[in-house]
Amino acid sequence: MFGSPDEPALTLKNWSTADPADFVASAAKELAGTSFVANYGPPYNNSVGAVQRLGPFHLPDILGVRIPINTAKDFVLGPLGSQPGPRALSSALATYVAASTSQQQAWANAYANNTLNPDGSTRVTFVNGKVVMPPGNYGPVAVLMQQETQIARSGALDQALITPTGFYTTDYTRPSLFLADGGWFATQGQNQNLTGTQWGMMNETGSYPGQAWLWLYTMLYQIPPYNSTWAANADVDVWFTMVVLTGLLIFVPFIPGLRSIPRLTRVYRLIWRKHYRLIEQPAPGP
Repeated sequence: MFGSPDEPALTLKNWSTADPADFVASAAKELAGTSFVANYGPPYNNSVGAVQRLGPFHLPDILGVRIPINTAKDFVLGPLGSQPGPRALSSALATYVAASTSQQQAWANAYANNTLNPDGSTRVTFVNGKVVMPPGNYGPVAVLMQQETQIARSGALDQALITPTGFYTTDYTRPSLFLADGGWFATQGQNQNLTGTQWGMMNETGSYPGQAWLWLYTMLYQIPPYNSTWAANADVDVWFTMVVLTGLLIFVPFIPGLRSIPRLTRVYRLIWRKHYRLIEQPAPGP
């Protein structure tokens, strides 16, 4: 009744195998710098795409960029350069890096824009494990995307995105952000009722009672005024509300009136009823 489904971790290997078209489209956006993460803002970059505020204060800007992410280098070019590959890959990387910024952007945008039809359906197909795209001026990007897909399907991309973060490879920030930019990841969350407009919560298997304590957070996202600003500022609004409520709980012993509620309601006598029953029973006769 209180357990959690034992779901395996979602990986780039899973994604590129289950929905390779979505993976290629997302990887192309990472290279072009047009993905959600590429334009998120602090703590990942200096964009202003997702910066939330509390009144006049832009909270992410206060701490600044603490986890610098360049999606083109960190998600595509860096991992490809760190992996052994065919001569075509080395040549494509050299051509791309040597090109001007405007030329790189033109190639990447052409590829990214051609991955989807106007109705949002994919234009990417796979034939014998090869990425097939409509004709276009992609330069070396076509080779880069093909190799990106291959190393993702082999599982090497998952490791490549966590290896540069230190000796202990337990920082999954980069692969998690990459996953979050794809439609496949959102579908998995939707299927588990875990999206922002749903109430679902998940925790590691066997941890009773799980994340039931998060019900208050998820509830706030479903009610006004938070749900009317969910896309723009709800995270900060919910966070600040929880800070206020937590502060009230911590300072209950010092707030006049509020601290008297337990004494006036005598709830303590109900909780410690066995104790009071023992001490208030009549003393035995002589």
